[in-house]
Order: sequence, then C-alpha cells, then structure tokens
Amino acid sequence: MTATIHQLAPERRLRRLELLVTRRLDGLLQGQYLGLLPGPGSEFAGSREYRPGEDEVRRMDWAVTARTNVPHVRQVDADRELTTWILVDGSASMDFGTAEIEKRELAVAAVAAVGFLTAGFGNRLGAHLVDGTRRVFRARTGRTHLRGVLRALLDAPRVAEGDPTPLAAAVAGVARSARRRGLVVVVSDFLDDSSWAAELRRLAARHQVLAVEVADPRELELPDVGLITLVDTETGLRREVSTASRKLRADYAAAAAAQRSEVRAAIRAAGAVHLPLRTDRDWVVDIVRHVLTQRRLAAAAPRKGGAA
Repeated sequence: MTATIHQLAPERRLRRLELLVTRRLDGLLQGQYLGLLPGPGSEFAGSREYRPGEDEVRRMDWAVTARTNVPHVRQVDADRELTTWILVDGSASMDFGTAEIEKRELAVAAVAAVGFLTAGFGNRLGAHLVDGTRRVFRARTGRTHLRGVLRALLDAPRVAEGDPTPLAAAVAGVARSARRRGLVVVVSDFLDDSSWAAELRRLAARHQVLAVEVADPRELELPDVGLITLVDTETGLRREVSTASRKLRADYAAAAAAQRSEVRAAIRAAGAVHLPLRTDRDWVVDIVRHVLTQRRLAAAAPRKGGAA
C-alpha cells in the first residue's frame, strides 16, 4: 500500500488495496491461503492423554480426566466452514504515522490480508469497527461482503482527540457476537490500559485468537529534531519536550520498549497468537512470514502424538 491511497478517489481506494494484497500474496504464498494460526480447528474429535511440554493446559478435557484419573486434552478437527470475526481499533491513537503509511492504513491492510486469506469455501467474515461508536458487520460469506467491510474502514471518520475508546469493552463485544467457535482477529496498537488483557484471555478460551499489533517507529524512539510538541491523541494532553536531550531519548526508548514487551507478554499469556506489524516495514512480507511459520507449526503438530 502506498502513502497516497487516501488521496485516491473513493472508488479507486478499494481496487488499489485488493490488487496489492491479492497479487503480492499470490506471488509469495504457494497453494491455498492456509495457516494464519497453527490450531487444527474447533470441532470436538475426542480426547487423548496429556503430554507435558507439548499440550496447553487450557485444552484439558476435565470430564475425561476426572473419569479416568489420567490427564487428558481435547482433540479437534478442522472446521469445514470457518467464521472469522475481526475487531478493528479505530481510536485516535491509530491516526498516526511517520513512515510509508499511517497505523490506520496498516490496520485496514491487515484486515484485507486476513479477509482474502480466509475467503472461500463457505467461510464467513464479520467485523467490529470501534471509532468512538461501535459498528458491527454481520458475519457473511463472499468477497462482495469483504469489500463492503473494507470500504467502510477506508471511509471511516477520524476520532476526535480526547474521545478514548476502551479496547476491553470492544473485545467483550466481539465475544458476544462470536457465538460459534472460530477465528477472532484483533487489530490494534494496544495503547490502552491493560484491562483488555483479561477480556482477550476470556476470548481465547473459546476461540483461536490472532492479535495484530500495529506500531510506528516514532512510538519506539525519538529522533534528535529539537523542540517538539507531543500529543496524547486519546486524551488530548500536550507537552513540549526537547529531543536534543540524549537522556530524554534514552528514557523514551526504554519506556517504549518496556511497554511493547508488556503488550507481547499479555497477548501470549492470554493464549493468543501475536503478529506485530510496523508502518516502516513491508507488512505483506511480515504477514507471509507469519503464515509460513504457522504452516510449519501445523505440519509438525501431528508428529507430536497420535489419536486416543
């Protein structure tokens, strides 16, 4: 995606995005678009004995464990039809970017990639867009529906400063919509209070969850550009700082690294898969690398154990 996509006529934005995603995915991925997550599916297919170090405790089959006095885990088969729910954070902090694109544009690109990777075979896609209010798109099949969701994201108004959107409430809203087990993708910068972590954990207890974290390089470190005004887009608070201070830049980088580390840890502790994307990197390559890694994990999984 180029930095000028929002300068295009509305009818051309979607076409540019679709061509970019589908052509590059076709060129970099071979075969069907599978492997966003390593899990085999969600349909119950029996149980087998628990293997320490290989199995997740959250997959324990407590009924069988109690009956046999031997720890067992649930086995699942791949769903013939997948329902994917996407939560897109449209809060004010997403209206930021100092590289090729803004975080908001990167979020839309991530949604497009997920949509085209999971399209077909009767799979359904629904979406929640949180931008001061919450807009819900019912889960439906087909690329026409996907294009409608993408068009709404591209045309979404920017959120005013000082109008924060709680990510925790948004995640809880998706959990209420996603009644059938499936895939939930949360696209956000996760620059919110840590209350979202508990809601993400509850969501991952029932669904496969992919957390797509979008970031900009200036959120991670400051350049030496003299006196600047920093603005908290969620609250509207402003503060002037001198970036000529080496100590200030070092403290900023350390605090940003610690914050990003906390986000990664919270996502993994919740049982979700983490996909970091940056506005100064080739996001298509990063998504493809993620997909190929998940394919390898999925291919290795059957060798870890047999059926019960």
